[in-house]
Amino acid sequence: MTQTFDHKPRILFLYGSLRERSYSRLLAEEAARIIEEFGAETRFFDPRELPIYGSVDANHPKVQELRELSLWSEGQVWSSPEMHGNISGIMKNQIDWIPLSVGAVRPTQGRTLAVMQVSGGSQSFNAVNTLRILGRWMRMFTIPNQSSVAKAYQEFNEDGTMKDSSYRDRVIDVMEELYKFTMLLRDRVDYLTDRYSERKEKAAQQVIQVANSALELNTRKNI
Repeated sequence: MTQTFDHKPRILFLYGSLRERSYSRLLAEEAARIIEEFGAETRFFDPRELPIYGSVDANHPKVQELRELSLWSEGQVWSSPEMHGNISGIMKNQIDWIPLSVGAVRPTQGRTLAVMQVSGGSQSFNAVNTLRILGRWMRMFTIPNQSSVAKAYQEFNEDGTMKDSSYRDRVIDVMEELYKFTMLLRDRVDYLTDRYSERKEKAAQQVIQVANSALELNTRKNI
């Protein structure tokens, strides 16, 4: 079963640094400009003032903002610096606040995902590998391509735009692939994410509900 959409693909960007000149943010902003040229609508979540996971109730305004943006999105881009051989705490904190499910709603399931990282030294893939694991755990369709920018401090102009290079070419490739995958998958998400185990659980719950309704009706008749 397919749906017909009358809006542009909706892409949410998350980045993993609070620095004034955050290269993970600059990379995300460059990627957003590129995918907008392909025809997408983009939004960013600003991780400043997002509390540490578990330190406040989920009703906190920044937590609600993040979750609403995730629900709005049809695809996401996660851009993290590599810190001590892995993603940053800022990046992980955002992902931790997005639940697998809120009632019957799943804020990430079925959405496409592109992963990117920046490094201060030589090229590495530790961060993007971790982001792929997290994306799979969040039941997202992580695209095959990815971006890893080495010595990121050399790759951006003073105005924050990315210099012309093979790294930027790869970012274009990644955004083109994300756009295509999002267009192909977004109207088939319900079909692709329909699982036997979940149908079985739902059917069992319905049996219980019917039994409880019948019991309640019999009780009323006997009163």
